[in-house]
Amino acid sequence: MAAQSPMTPRLRIQLGPAIAIGPGKAQLLEAIAATGSISAAARAMGMSYRRAWLLVDTMNQCFKAPLVATATGGKRGGGAQITPLGVEVLERYQRMQHIASEAVAEEMEAFASLFSDSFPPA
Repeated sequence: MAAQSPMTPRLRIQLGPAIAIGPGKAQLLEAIAATGSISAAARAMGMSYRRAWLLVDTMNQCFKAPLVATATGGKRGGGAQITPLGVEVLERYQRMQHIASEAVAEEMEAFASLFSDSFPPA
């Protein structure tokens, strides 16, 4: 996933109280696709395995079928892969994010003039 500018609109799709997909979950899906593992994806993103698993579990519960399929460990090790639905969800989310960013680009430019010249502490 490309690095975001300091001021970027971020799309989140909410299903009831849960965020079904958003920038962090999309990044996690990309990392799982690249590494073939939830734990490796979590390490690459600097998050705990538990946090990554909870995010995957939420995504899997929000959609009609799992976005991530897992295999339990053993002699050959476990792993995870993005399902065809996961690929579709990720691609659609990325398109929606791009469309939304383009749609508000002019307002974002005007909005930028309202910000302070320095970032607040995290």
